[in-house]
Amino acid sequence: MIQIVTCYNPPALIRVLFRRPARFPPIDDPAMQALYLDDGQITAIDDHQVDPGQGEVVVDVIQAGICETDLQLRAGYMGFRGVPGHEFVGLAREGSFAGRRVVGEINCSCHQCPTCRAGRPTHCPHRSVLGILNHDGAFAEQVCVPERNLHLVPDDVSDDRATLVEPLAAAFQIPAQVDLSGAPQCVVIGDGRLAYLCAQVLRHHGCHVTVVGKHAPKRQRFESLGFETCDRDDVPETRDVDLAVECCGSPTGIDTAMKWLRPRGTLVLKTTVAAPHAASLAPLVIDEITVVGSRCGPFEPAIEAMRHDAIEVDSMITARYRLDQCQDAFDVAADGKHMKVVLSIAAGGGNID
Repeated sequence: MIQIVTCYNPPALIRVLFRRPARFPPIDDPAMQALYLDDGQITAIDDHQVDPGQGEVVVDVIQAGICETDLQLRAGYMGFRGVPGHEFVGLAREGSFAGRRVVGEINCSCHQCPTCRAGRPTHCPHRSVLGILNHDGAFAEQVCVPERNLHLVPDDVSDDRATLVEPLAAAFQIPAQVDLSGAPQCVVIGDGRLAYLCAQVLRHHGCHVTVVGKHAPKRQRFESLGFETCDRDDVPETRDVDLAVECCGSPTGIDTAMKWLRPRGTLVLKTTVAAPHAASLAPLVIDEITVVGSRCGPFEPAIEAMRHDAIEVDSMITARYRLDQCQDAFDVAADGKHMKVVLSIAAGGGNID
């Protein structure tokens, strides 16, 4: 259940689309809005304060996207308590990007432990994760982010596109993990926002992609981009797909993927499911399936893809809300009718449906 406690709307910052000098309110503004998650309840608060740690900078959030992980957090995933939100664009207040628009990677790692030194900082055992694990996120007027996690947003990338850099980077993690040479046959399980990005990234790397989903209107979005689609309940004549990417966030996703995947094929799991569920591992063993867990990905190719219009993202944001409209925002994001819901946080940041 979501509760609204206050509708206070203090001044924030001027919306910025291109590089220009930034003027900030005092960093110790006593009245900052945020969304607070505790025991499955999202509450709008107006007394949020930030306290940057060593190596962190304060970012004034322009807007932030609600994703499936945020909905899963509300359902109990990770037991998170605090300010959620990790898909964002904002203005850095300090550091090398001061006054510039930035996006940020979500894993806040120590960069000193053996795991980090071995080149695996996203799996640092001491890490916090922005808006997900022991670190307040971006559903707030300000967020603290390690400076080394920030990436400059080019002047020719809009705020809307920048808000989608983090999920697009997650899609670009697939070619970072799996050999896509030889134009493999691929199937994407799911017809939502993550599937929309993953299917395009796979095609961008030369794959032949079929999208499998249960919602005919959503499948039409893929068809408009030239993808072949199939209803989830249809059974293919042969199991000849080299790579299956599960993007549906449902316990049934693996079973659906196995209907398509050839023996010794590769199954990439892109989503997490909060609820406990049973799964038979026998088919994976019998068919010698390679299973790849896939999380966060590289920001650089995602930003470059947006700069060069290589991935269609402009149609994805279909609803906008203020922080004090969090109940409506989360309800709309959860009902599955909108591709992407964003929270407009900076002053003048949009409707507000």
